[in-house]
Order: sequence, then structure tokens, then C-alpha cells
Amino acid sequence: MNTLKGKRALITGSAAGLGLAIGEALAKAGCAVVLHGRAEPDSMAATCARLSERHGTPISYLSADLSDLAGVTGLIEQAQSTLGGIDILVNNAVTRHFAPVHELPTQAWDLALAVNLSAVFHATRLVLPGMRDRHWGRIINLTSIYGMRGTPNRVDYVTTKSALLGFSRVVALENLDYGITCNSVSPGSTLTPSIAARVEALRERDNLEEPEAVRRFLAGKQPSGRFNQPEHVGELITFLCGEAGTDITGAMLPVDGGWLAS
Repeated sequence: MNTLKGKRALITGSAAGLGLAIGEALAKAGCAVVLHGRAEPDSMAATCARLSERHGTPISYLSADLSDLAGVTGLIEQAQSTLGGIDILVNNAVTRHFAPVHELPTQAWDLALAVNLSAVFHATRLVLPGMRDRHWGRIINLTSIYGMRGTPNRVDYVTTKSALLGFSRVVALENLDYGITCNSVSPGSTLTPSIAARVEALRERDNLEEPEAVRRFLAGKQPSGRFNQPEHVGELITFLCGEAGTDITGAMLPVDGGWLAS
């Protein structure tokens, strides 16, 4: 199980939901892990202690605002200090706003560019020198199925996730000779706390049983008719970080229940 023993991972946007599941999957494989979010560190102490005891590897948490360069720089510096270096970077932090283009607040657009795109660029450029020195590194960008498909009222999210696909390909090609891979993992609808809350709101609004609320929520999306499980995304990322992922780079790997195939 300790296929990544001795490796050190930072996962942005990992205080809960998909990011936390990714962090736990990497810890299960033997990584020392730094989780990240906007919550106060005290609120994550019990989670870190529980996961550390379960998997026998150090897990810590850092709070940082990724909407400006100082916040990203501070996070990378603190994570490197905590871990002694970063071998695996998973860029998962995200913000989103639901509105048509002509009604989207300019502040929401600027925030999405900062958190969803610029923070990924800055975090990546800051970890690459160490990875290149060690001739080993894994960079995973969470790009979402919406990076491949347009959808109304999601212009900030669709635009930034689409841009990450091109960014990942460039990073992959520039680091072929340094043992570094860079890939995009694109989940479809994944059962996270925020998605569960939206399904529950739909259920209450239309007085539905839960299976029917799930069916309506996923209609026109995932042909499987079921949500992705966060732990499965985490296991895919663990695979990409292992030896079998050595020659997988610049790729986009969907976890979408057949969404892109439909």
C-alpha cells in the first residue's frame, strides 16, 4: 500500500470534499500530506490527527488565500518548510459563480481568474525548480468535465477549467527530461458536500424522493445516472503519481460516468 512512501504532497482546496479525499488517498499510499483551505487551522486539527493515525503518515493543514500572489507564495513556502520539499502538487482549489455572461459581476470574473488559473500558474512555477533538481515530480490539475464542454451560466468556471488543459500540456512538454509529469484529471458530477447540498435543495423544492432528485440533477450529464465517488478520483491520482504513471503526461483523464462519450 505504501507505493508513495517518502513522497511529499500539497493539495490545494482540500479542507473537505474532493480535495480531502485526494489527500487521504495519497496519505494511504504513504505520502506526507499538507492540506489547504480557507478555514482556520484549529478547525482542521482533529481531521489531520485522525487521518495521520489512520494512515501512519504526517498530515498537516495550512490556511491561505489563493486570490493573490502573496497568498500563493506563502502557502508554497510554508508547505515546503513543513514537508521539506514538495514532490506532488495537486491544484484543486476553485471558486465559481452562477450567472449569464452579461450579468456576471466583474469581481467574480477576476476572482475566478485569480484562484482557478493564476494560483495554479504561480504554485506550479514555484514547485518546479525543486522537482527539476530532484528529477522527480507530479503535478495534477483538476480541470472538470466543464473544461471540455460549454454550459450556460458557468462562464468563469468553464473558461478557467478549459485554460488549465492547455497549461497542463505545456508544463508536461517542458519537463519531459526531468522525471516530472503534469496531467489534468476531469471529474464529472462528484458527490461532495456542495453537490449534496444542491441535490437536497432540489429535493426539498420539488418534494422529491432522493433517487428522483439525483436522477433529475444528473439528467443530461452522466449517462451512468450516478455520482462519481471522491475516493475513486483520489485513487486515480495516486496511480498517476506512482511508477505506472511515469509515461502518462500531458493527458486529460475523465472520471465522468460516460459524460464525454455521450
